[in-house]
Amino acid sequence: MYSAVMSTPRTTPERLVEATRELLWERGYVGTSPKAVQQAAGAGQGSMYHHFAGKQDLALAAIRRTAEELGAAAEAVLGGEGSAYARIEAYLLREREVLRGCPVGRLTMDPEVIADPELRAPVEEVLGRLRGRLAEVVQEGLDSGELRGSLDPEEIAATVVATLQGGYVLARATGSRAPFDSAVRGLLALLAAT
Repeated sequence: MYSAVMSTPRTTPERLVEATRELLWERGYVGTSPKAVQQAAGAGQGSMYHHFAGKQDLALAAIRRTAEELGAAAEAVLGGEGSAYARIEAYLLREREVLRGCPVGRLTMDPEVIADPELRAPVEEVLGRLRGRLAEVVQEGLDSGELRGSLDPEEIAATVVATLQGGYVLARATGSRAPFDSAVRGLLALLAAT
């Protein structure tokens, strides 16, 4: 997921997109008003509508950027050095803002995003790419003999993503990252046992 701590974007469109990303993560699409975006970005209404056709256009730019960053962060770990298990472990254990939830996963719970094919597309795409990349890593582990048994790479990839997303939900529900950490440890124990 993307980091909330970053250098201040310099251009007005960048500030608007970054403000929208934060607000979508915190409040969802319905709760992200153009006025709130303008206030968070330090931009006027005229500036916003000069650069973006409206709320949907701005939200789409923000969702695309969030999805791109999620994909790049996952690829940095999954495409790195090490065994298949080590790369999956590194991906599962990488630093996350667990109590805030996944900025992409939270969008799947937003009825306005899910009902809009254009807004939903980058979410579907990045989650699909993530599952595909995880399945490739699992297949590499099977091919090398590191992972054994009758593992189905696509099913394991779906399990990894579901464990993370479910872990976020459990952590947010309890106000503690302990359920997230427990779910990750449990999945890693199951993978190590193959």
